[in-house]
Amino acid sequence: MDFQSLETKLNNSVDRIGIWWLIGAAAVTIVLWQVPYGDYILYPFSILATWFHEMGHGLAAILLGGDFQQLQIYADGSGVAYHSGSLFLGPIGRALVSAAGPMGPPIAGAILILASRSFKSASISLKILGGFLLFSVLIWVRSLFGIVAIILLGLIILGIGFKGNRWFQGFSIQFLGVQACISTYHQLDYLFTRTAGPLGLSDTGQIQRQLFLPYWFWGGLMAVASLVLLIQSLRIAYKQ
Repeated sequence: MDFQSLETKLNNSVDRIGIWWLIGAAAVTIVLWQVPYGDYILYPFSILATWFHEMGHGLAAILLGGDFQQLQIYADGSGVAYHSGSLFLGPIGRALVSAAGPMGPPIAGAILILASRSFKSASISLKILGGFLLFSVLIWVRSLFGIVAIILLGLIILGIGFKGNRWFQGFSIQFLGVQACISTYHQLDYLFTRTAGPLGLSDTGQIQRQLFLPYWFWGGLMAVASLVLLIQSLRIAYKQ
């Protein structure tokens, strides 16, 4: 057996160990959702998922011609994004902005998992994510809790990106990706709720208002899409 073949087998072994760690972490996460105080352990990831959610609304509004004014994140893990201005595509544009919130975490999660295909891209992605968290505080985050929490998360992720060893960087980016993807299922009831929050309608309720099909149809569609994104991103990341 030549050195190159041995190296390939070692790399494949590391990949297999890595994905089982991630599957285990996802399983532990689901269990922690069900036990007392489990949410406290997962609290930082819940705040990050809220940030992905609200940034999804805001960035979609920008892409569709609107003005992303601010976002607020609260200590209970909830958040809200404010945007103004008319959007391209009319009702479809407004529905897309509403859908971009629930789909923000799984889309971001899939991107992070794909970024873990190499140590270099994992390190770069951690630095980009940490930097963008801090950038968002300067531009959009306006609640006191949100400012403090997002700054701390940004600094921690940047620290891993600059100081973590290669294995820890790769595992961290994948773990964050999986957490973002499965966060959809932590709040699965929200996808199947028509009314919620100070605005009266949930995101799926807003989509129903714009596109007429019932809110539970859109909730189910996004739940399935989140699972597909997770599975496909893992499959591509670990494809030999």
